[in-house]
Amino acid sequence: MKNNYVVIMAGGIGSRFWPYSRNNQPKQFLDILGTGRSLLQMTYDRFLPVVNKENIYVVTNNDYATLVKEQLPDLTEHQILKEPLRRNTAPCIAYASYKIAKQDPDAIIMVAPSDHIIFNEEKFYSVLKTAISAANGQNKLLTIGLKPNRPETGYGYIQFLESKEKVNRVKTFTEKPERDLAQKFLESGDFVWNSGIFVWGVQAIIQAFEECLPEIAETFADIQKALFTEREPRAVDDAYSQCGNISIDYGVMEKADNVYVVLGDFGWSDLGSWNSLHELSEKNGEGNVIQGNAITYDTKNSLIHGPKERLIVVQGLDGYLVAECGNVTLICKKDEEAKFRDFVADVRDKKGKEFL
Repeated sequence: MKNNYVVIMAGGIGSRFWPYSRNNQPKQFLDILGTGRSLLQMTYDRFLPVVNKENIYVVTNNDYATLVKEQLPDLTEHQILKEPLRRNTAPCIAYASYKIAKQDPDAIIMVAPSDHIIFNEEKFYSVLKTAISAANGQNKLLTIGLKPNRPETGYGYIQFLESKEKVNRVKTFTEKPERDLAQKFLESGDFVWNSGIFVWGVQAIIQAFEECLPEIAETFADIQKALFTEREPRAVDDAYSQCGNISIDYGVMEKADNVYVVLGDFGWSDLGSWNSLHELSEKNGEGNVIQGNAITYDTKNSLIHGPKERLIVVQGLDGYLVAECGNVTLICKKDEEAKFRDFVADVRDKKGKEFL
């Protein structure tokens, strides 16, 4: 366990959860499920049985470093990796990997988003154990795949070559397909959802960067000596200014020839949107989820969210979101997630950042 490390990615702004998720406090810092712990804290807690707490790193935007420290006070300054710019997941993972490699060249790294929900943690640990064992050879890149139960268009899909082992070679990746294609994937039976949870040896991922994203590899190799020193912040600023915006899936996983998937079934959800929150939450007889103080009439399959001190009265809606959060009230179809980015962009341009 001493060579196990976890990298939690916690730098996103959570625009699909606007207006509950705001620029100054994105969704990963919110207690969305009412458990008393934020999504970030729940993710941290989840990995404690498989990693020493001093081996947990959180990568976040500079603006959120204080929030991370407040919510996870056991982390040292060197365990909070501060990104000066948002450059997607490839630079984020490169930064963490080169830093961990300096500390432990035999490290096995688990990478996880900060906004996922896992209901059966014992099954999750069993899958992790399989992936960690496969990663020990420092020659495989592993992701965890989950059997799809609907033609979801918001997830990535993995086609794999089935084997008798628990570890299957990946054939193709497809990112967020159209609904018709997602339906075909579902019917074929040889596609799984890409959970976005990765496991690999630190040497394997660095070699993958060198082969697939050599510019990023060179950039972070050049600053490795500055990591864990007082020169780290400036070196990281310089490195990120040279990085393009690219995901680990597109930049590495779709190009490398040593990618494998471990299949899991542990009650997983990417809590990425209001619609996914509706799916996860307990519903009343009309299929509504009510968080706060509301009365509904002729309303079904909807999510109503607001503060307890404000009464919300809703009539005649089917499949809608009604959310009152701070200085914003939002009423829209809850399953049209793609429009949330438009909402946020238009509010920024027409109404100002105080509403974001």
